[in-house]
Amino acid sequence: MSGAAYDITEREPGDGRSEPERPAGALGVADLELKPALEAVLMVVDEPATEEHLARVLQRSRRAVALALRELSDDYTRQGRGFDLRLVAGGWRFYSRAAYADAVESFVLDGQQARLTQAALETLAVVAYRQPVSRSRVSAVRGVNCDGVMRTLLQRGLVEEAGTEPETGAILYRTTNYFLERMGLRGLDELPELAPFLPEADAVEGDSPEGIPSFDVDDSGDSQTDH
Repeated sequence: MSGAAYDITEREPGDGRSEPERPAGALGVADLELKPALEAVLMVVDEPATEEHLARVLQRSRRAVALALRELSDDYTRQGRGFDLRLVAGGWRFYSRAAYADAVESFVLDGQQARLTQAALETLAVVAYRQPVSRSRVSAVRGVNCDGVMRTLLQRGLVEEAGTEPETGAILYRTTNYFLERMGLRGLDELPELAPFLPEADAVEGDSPEGIPSFDVDDSGDSQTDH
C-alpha cells in the first residue's frame, strides 16, 4: 500500500461535511503538535490504539504517527521514565515499567488479592498453547475438572469461545486480544517456548462429547474429574 493511502488529511470534494466552527486563533486537530497530541489521546484509551485509528483521529498520515510513536517510546526509555509506550496486540498503549512493578502492585492491591489462582493460571496456559481447545481436553491435561476456572477466565475476558469441534461438537476456546495485552505480547508467536512440556492434544481426548458448558463448579478452584 502506498504512502498516499495513509494520508487522511484530504477530503473528497462535495462530501457534505464541514469543519466545526472554532474560536478565532484556535488550532484544529491537524494543526496540533503530533507527539503531545498522541500522548493526550493515549492517556485516555482503555485498550491498545492502532496506528490507523490514531492517524484518523489526529488527521495525519499513518507513517507520521508510527514514527512519532516509536520516537516517544525511545524517549521514555532513554529518560528512564516510570512508564513506557509499547506496541501490544496490534496497538499502542502506555504501561508501567517493569522495574516499578512492586510499587504498582502495592498501590493496586492495597491489601486485596487480585491475582489468578494457580488453577486458573494452569488452565490459561493449556488454552494458550493448545488453542483452540475444548474443556474436556484441558481437563485431561490438568487431571482435574476445569469448569469453574474456565468460567473465571471467560468472565475476565482472557479466553473466549472459538466455535465447536467437528468430531464431538465440543465448544472450543482460545485466548483473546485482552490476554495478549495483559501479557504484554504482540502475538501468540511471542509466547515462551513451553509447548514441548505439554502433552499432545490428540493424546488427551475427552471421555465424552460436550454440549453446552456447565459452570456449576465453584470459581475458587477446581475438582477432581470423575471417570
